[in-house]
Amino acid sequence: MSLNRRPDADRLPVSQRIDQRMPNPKRRQMRPTDWAIRGELFLNCSCTVFCPCVVSLGQHEPTEGDCKAWMAIAIDDGHFEGEDLTGINVGLMVEIPGKMAEGDWKVAAYIDDRATPRAYNGLLKILSGEAGGTTGLFTLLVSQIIGHEREKVEIVREGTKRGLYIGRKIQGEIEMVQGASPDEPIVIKNTKYWMGPDVIVAKGLKSKVRDYGRVWDFSGKSGEICAIDWKGPGK
Repeated sequence: MSLNRRPDADRLPVSQRIDQRMPNPKRRQMRPTDWAIRGELFLNCSCTVFCPCVVSLGQHEPTEGDCKAWMAIAIDDGHFEGEDLTGINVGLMVEIPGKMAEGDWKVAAYIDDRATPRAYNGLLKILSGEAGGTTGLFTLLVSQIIGHEREKVEIVREGTKRGLYIGRKIQGEIEMVQGASPDEPIVIKNTKYWMGPDVIVAKGLKSKVRDYGRVWDFSGKSGEICAIDWKGPGK
C-alpha cells in the first residue's frame, strides 16, 4: 500500500532553478562553522538487499559495480550559525562510479522551498563539506555538485515506511525489513558508518528518479534508515 501524501508538486520553471557547478573538491576548503542537525536520513540505492557499504565502510564494491541512490534528510532539530533549520526537508540524488570510499561522487541537492536564503546557503555548505564537522569528508568524496535548487521536498514517515517526493523528479518509497520478531526490523548496530552507528535495513517499494539526464528505478533494491546527529567541528 502506498504512503498517504499530497498530489505531486509542479515542476519549477527553469528560471527558478539554481543549477551550477562547484569547484573541484580538492580546491574546496573547509571553513569550520557552528552547526548541528538531528533527525533522520533514509535512502534507496541500486544495490541488492543489503548494501555492503555499511559494514565495509565503503571499501566493498557495490553489488552492481557502481552506486546510484536517492537520499532524504528530515531535520527534526538543527541550526546553522544561529539560523534555525528545524523542519526543513532535503533530498539528494547521488551517483558513485565504484567503491563509496574512493569518492568521485556526483550529487544533486534539492532543498525545501520553505528554507530561508540563509538556511538554504547554510545547508549547501553542510552538504558540500565546507562547514566541516561530521560532513567534512564530503570535500574529498564529492567531486561534482551537478545541481542545487529550491523545491517542494515532501518527506513522509509512517510506521515502517518512509517516502520522499520531489515533484516528478524523485518518487521514492521504502519499507523496513522485518527481523525474527515481526514487531522489530533488522538493525545493523554499532557501526562506524558515516550516517550513524545504527542502520535499519529496508527495501524499495516504489522508487523512481528522473532528473539531470538520469532515469533510475530502485524498486526492490536496498534501503537504509538511520537516526542522525551531525554537528560542526568541536561540538
